[in-house]
Amino acid sequence: MDHSGHGMNMDLPPFTLGRGLEFSADPYFLVGCLAALALYGWGVVRLRRRGDGWPVNRIAFFVVGVLSIALVMCTKLNDYGMVMFSVHMVQHMVISMLSPILLLLGAPVTLALRALPVASTRGGTGPRELLLMLLHSRYMKLITHPVFTIPLFIASLYALYFTPLFDFLMGSTPGHLAMMVHFLAVGLVFFWPIMGVDPGPHRPGYLMRMLELFAGMPFHAFFGIALMMASQPMVETYKDPPASLGIDALSDQTWAGGIAWAFSEVPSVLVLIALVFQWYRSDQRIAKRSDRAADRDGDKELAAYNAYLASLQARGQ
Repeated sequence: MDHSGHGMNMDLPPFTLGRGLEFSADPYFLVGCLAALALYGWGVVRLRRRGDGWPVNRIAFFVVGVLSIALVMCTKLNDYGMVMFSVHMVQHMVISMLSPILLLLGAPVTLALRALPVASTRGGTGPRELLLMLLHSRYMKLITHPVFTIPLFIASLYALYFTPLFDFLMGSTPGHLAMMVHFLAVGLVFFWPIMGVDPGPHRPGYLMRMLELFAGMPFHAFFGIALMMASQPMVETYKDPPASLGIDALSDQTWAGGIAWAFSEVPSVLVLIALVFQWYRSDQRIAKRSDRAADRDGDKELAAYNAYLASLQARGQ
């Protein structure tokens, strides 16, 4: 298998965290991360220049989300991930389950809708109108519906790793790049309606969002257990690791399974915290609206009662 397209040395020394975090950028992901930060920054600056605010916590979530992608794709973790199943699994879990949640908490779609210029003429089509058309399109309704997202989320594990497709994709730079982009895209469309921060065509209630979340997570755990319990290497790409690494293929696969199993809990906890917080804030807003409505009704009743007393006083006089 040719790994030369990734610019890596096949005689990598044994893996350590320090070596793994050394800078070794995939040029496509490096450009993509820088472009994402630049576009998000442009949106925030555009809002602030016209006097509108944008929450600092959203900026922080988005920046950390982009940095998490850079961490696994623009360091030597990407090089080691080509020959070590365990390191590749860290990449997969971060880019498909952690990065999407952080990016979505940054509300990039909401920022785009507020920052993009509108059409110069009434009834025209500007950048903002194009984005709205995409959000309300049948295509977007399909790819964000749980009937589509949950099977896709599951298939990204079983149909990829337990078929020859994974080895085929790992055999070339475009294939490896496409696979990593796919992991990120699947995570985004799966968590987008569940997080509910940005507007979208599929907006379930809070209870349904939790059910969607828990419908997908157990399959990650089962996948990890299957790798941990296997008696032989299950993925051709990692059957013969370079001798310089000093690792056993089956032991490394067991580590990969453990990482997949353990990581299935991470997004569940993060998303549940976010959902409970959103639910609480939503209830608070509803309660405030109810209080305001009650105050208005009370004022009307008081005014009517005062008018009635005034009428009685007038009659008496």
